[in-house]
Amino acid sequence: MDRRVRFARDLAESLRVTPGRPVALKDSHPGHTGDLVTRDESAELQREGLALLADYQARLSAQDTTGVLLLLQGTDGAGKDGTIKHVMSGVNPQGVQVRSFKQPSTIELEHDFLWRHQLALPGRGTIGIFNRSHYEEVLAVRVHPDLLAAERLPAAAATDDPWTRRFREINAWERHLVDNGIRVVKVFLNISRGEQARRFLERIDNPDKNWKFSVADIRERRHWDEYQVAVEDMLNQTSTKWAPWYLIPADHKWFGRLATAAVLIAALAEIDPRYPSASPEALSEMAEARAGLVAEMEGIPPG
Repeated sequence: MDRRVRFARDLAESLRVTPGRPVALKDSHPGHTGDLVTRDESAELQREGLALLADYQARLSAQDTTGVLLLLQGTDGAGKDGTIKHVMSGVNPQGVQVRSFKQPSTIELEHDFLWRHQLALPGRGTIGIFNRSHYEEVLAVRVHPDLLAAERLPAAAATDDPWTRRFREINAWERHLVDNGIRVVKVFLNISRGEQARRFLERIDNPDKNWKFSVADIRERRHWDEYQVAVEDMLNQTSTKWAPWYLIPADHKWFGRLATAAVLIAALAEIDPRYPSASPEALSEMAEARAGLVAEMEGIPPG
């Protein structure tokens, strides 16, 4: 096995939320970096990983039978945008589509909570990235009950515990996607409250990053404990055999990016896409075309 694939698989496995085995966020240290200590130690691993990722993506596109959906979740300031930028920096942009989900529009609220995400799914041969996803429906909507009320659910659906029902529906939907050729890869970037504060301060103090700052992020920070409860429940209820969660320590941006790339590489390695073999008819046509091109080139003067 390629040592780069082995490294990615080992790292990804160490971060996988094992289905059926309860996970507690307090036991997951956001500053953990495994056996690596500094950004410099990871630089070569990142370079090799991105090259491998580009190769897999090219084969995935050529094979055109399977798609990959990478879900990125994390608290405000966790580094989702930067992770996408760095992890996908070396791939062909034609084979990647990124979708960010904000609060649902009026039209989207007229449909079920999975509708707009279904419309945004990647096609076969494509890597799709959801920057936030349908999991906001069991996170932000859970922390802010007024958002659930705005969805105007029928009485039967607006139960005292809509989250258990939504967990069940999400698991079934993701199973449907996997069964139909869309590999679901789920990453939660886990940062500490202190690191979030540091990043918010950087956005305030650095004029070049002022545009990133939002007062809404500070308001959401007041609900930190509620979000922690919701995230923990989400991880435990929706990490499945067909679509497990990967809980990635993200206080160090370089490690969060390296680990996310490793998780994606491990998924692609399992898919193992191949370039299609040409049929006998196509090989015959290519041989004929080659002979014609060679003959043409022989008749063209040098220079």
